[in-house]
Amino acid sequence: MEWLNALVSRVSEQELFGWELWVDDGFFVVAMLVFVVELIRLAIKRKLSWNMLGDSVTNFITLAAFITLSAVLIAGFYTTVFYVVYENFSLFQLPMTWWTVLGCLILADLAYYWEHRFLHRVGFAWATHTVHHSSPYFNISVAYRFGPLDGFFPLFFYLPLAALGFHPAMIFLCEVVVQVYQTLLHTEAVGKLPKPIEAVMNTPSHHRVHHATNRQYLDKNYAGILIIWDRLFGSFAEEQETVRYGVYPRINSINPLVVFFHGYTKLLRQVVNAKSVGEAINYLIKPPGWAWEQAQLREREAQSAAVHKPMSAEAKQ
Repeated sequence: MEWLNALVSRVSEQELFGWELWVDDGFFVVAMLVFVVELIRLAIKRKLSWNMLGDSVTNFITLAAFITLSAVLIAGFYTTVFYVVYENFSLFQLPMTWWTVLGCLILADLAYYWEHRFLHRVGFAWATHTVHHSSPYFNISVAYRFGPLDGFFPLFFYLPLAALGFHPAMIFLCEVVVQVYQTLLHTEAVGKLPKPIEAVMNTPSHHRVHHATNRQYLDKNYAGILIIWDRLFGSFAEEQETVRYGVYPRINSINPLVVFFHGYTKLLRQVVNAKSVGEAINYLIKPPGWAWEQAQLREREAQSAAVHKPMSAEAKQ
């Protein structure tokens, strides 16, 4: 029963920050070891290529760019907002215990589900998240493939937890746990796990579906830790046919600058070339599928115009 006593015992803010640092940094070392094993496995199966290695290096460069950009533009503001809301606008302040951390983790996982779904369904948000999905490969390094504003959008989904009375240090720890859990899901080395696990937890199989460009897999499996959110909210798909990774159309580049900024450069072109202000706004707020449909429509219109273009007098002669 000692573990029950430990769960109800109080934990300090400093301890929570210490755990956050240990989980985040410690797990990175574990992930790198797993990545090395993945590379050895691919080499043995003769599936390792220079392009894949280049893509993996690019993934870690985007991580460095993301950390730098977040530290300069977002981190101080992000942390301050949580403390301001917690100290001045929270309904109450929950006790600092591991039981509370557990409750916070479940709600943080639910918040992540909706944040992740938002990133896929809104053009301005997809422009940063598309970076993570743009790799045609699927290994541990892809978990560290970040876009420029990936550190901005979580604010709006996790902040309500501070309003509910969870201490910011607790929320930050839970954010890290949700993210770290997903790191090991980025692998093809693990098949399907036993059915009870697949039914409740997010697994490599479920996350492969999420990274797919196969039509039946699009916009599925947004979960962080618990796949039950997808089952509950109608966005679950089981892995059946072989997954094709990446985004459509492919970016076909391992240049870190192209990869890191391609989402927003593409969005900028779409907005600038929009036929009206309303269409420009739609590129910002509608799903990427809508933007693809507009591109197809313009292509058909261009083809039709070319077919029905009147012949010039010179051509008639």
